[in-house]
Amino acid sequence: MASTSDISNGVVMKIDGQLWAVIEFQHVKPGKGGAFVRTKIKNVVSGKVVDRTFNAGAKIETANVDRRDYQYLYNDGQDFVFMDTDTYEQLTVTDAVVGDAANYMLENQMATIALHEDAPLYVELPASVILEITYTEPGLQGDRSTGGTKPATVETGHQIQVPLFLEQGTKVKVDTRTGDYLGRVSDKG
Repeated sequence: MASTSDISNGVVMKIDGQLWAVIEFQHVKPGKGGAFVRTKIKNVVSGKVVDRTFNAGAKIETANVDRRDYQYLYNDGQDFVFMDTDTYEQLTVTDAVVGDAANYMLENQMATIALHEDAPLYVELPASVILEITYTEPGLQGDRSTGGTKPATVETGHQIQVPLFLEQGTKVKVDTRTGDYLGRVSDKG
């Protein structure tokens, strides 16, 4: 058993038989009354996010979660297949577990997979990825100053909003948590 002092971002707790990952936490020491820990936790299976408060020093049950890096190989139509680059063992992860990460994953890309008792819990990508725009309406001269956006489809098939002047074939940096356009990437390494 752990206590509330062990709570930090990424810790997975077992509450009522379900696994919850800590997204945010704050230790609060009010002027009067006992200290407590305010948390925002996410259900690892359903993705539901809730706020939960624990009294300081309360006992919590943490789950043993193994996080390992895997290489994304391919999608077999239903599930995603990853490979451990050390052991070459393949791991099949369902669409539900991969979730929104599928919008930003390219074959051969590395991803971190959290496992609990050998069952995949969630897939974590780098904070940003570089993807090529495969389709967007042509940009117009003079569109640089307006600050507007237009939809663009990237090579994973996902649609994001990009500035009006970007064209098909442009590589862009995308935030994997929000789907936001972060900038253009030049091919000149």
